[in-house]
Amino acid sequence: MRPLPSSTPQPYDRLSASLELPTDLQPELDDASLLSLLMTRTLPQRDIPRTVETLLEVFGSVAAVVAADPPELARAASLNATTITDLKLLQRLSVRLARSEACRRPVVSSWSSLLDYVRSALAHAPREQFRALYLDRKNVLLRDEFLAEGTVDHAPVYPREVIRRALEVSASALILVHNHPSGDPTPSRADIEMTRQIVEAARVFGLQVHDHLVIGRQGTTSFKQLGLI
Repeated sequence: MRPLPSSTPQPYDRLSASLELPTDLQPELDDASLLSLLMTRTLPQRDIPRTVETLLEVFGSVAAVVAADPPELARAASLNATTITDLKLLQRLSVRLARSEACRRPVVSSWSSLLDYVRSALAHAPREQFRALYLDRKNVLLRDEFLAEGTVDHAPVYPREVIRRALEVSASALILVHNHPSGDPTPSRADIEMTRQIVEAARVFGLQVHDHLVIGRQGTTSFKQLGLI
C-alpha cells in the first residue's frame, strides 16, 4: 500500500503561501503605491507613507529613487540597508529586462527597444557615464562596456580606449552612449569633438559608428539624426 500523504505542511507549501501576491497589486500602480508596496517587507507600516513622500519629494520619481546612490537614499529618508538593497535590486531588474528585450534582435531593427534599455540604465544616473555598445557583423549586441564615469557634467573619454576595446571583442560596429545628469540631452562642443575623434579612429580599422546617443531626463538626442555622424 502507498503511504498516505502527510498532513504536515512541506517546505515548498510554506514557500508557496509566502509568495502569494497582495490583493492590491494591480497591473498599473503610481509611483507612491509601488514604493509603498515594495517597502512593506522592510519598514514598519506607520513609517511608509512619510518615507515614500520624502523620497518622491527629493528625487521626483520612482525611476530617480532607484537610480540614486545608496548614501543619498540614506540621507534623504534614513533608509536602512535592507530597504536600499531592495530599491537597487528593482533598478537592476528593470535594466536587465530592458536589455534582454534589446538583445533579442539586431539592434538597428529594434531601435525602440535599445532606446528603452539605455534610458532605463542612464536617464536618472546622478553622474555622467559613458558606455560603448559593441556589435557583431549582424548588428547584434556583443558587449555593453562601461568606459568612464565622471562628475555631474563630465566623464573623461579616451577615443583610443574605445577603439582598442572594439578590436579586443572583435566588434564590427559600435554605438556610443552617455548621459547628461542635468536632464538636457543637447550635445556639448566637447561631446561633438570627442565623437568626431572616435569616428575617425574607427574608420581606420574598418569599424562603423552607428550613432552617439545622449540620454537625459528630458529626452534622448541622436547624433545621427542631427547629422553629426
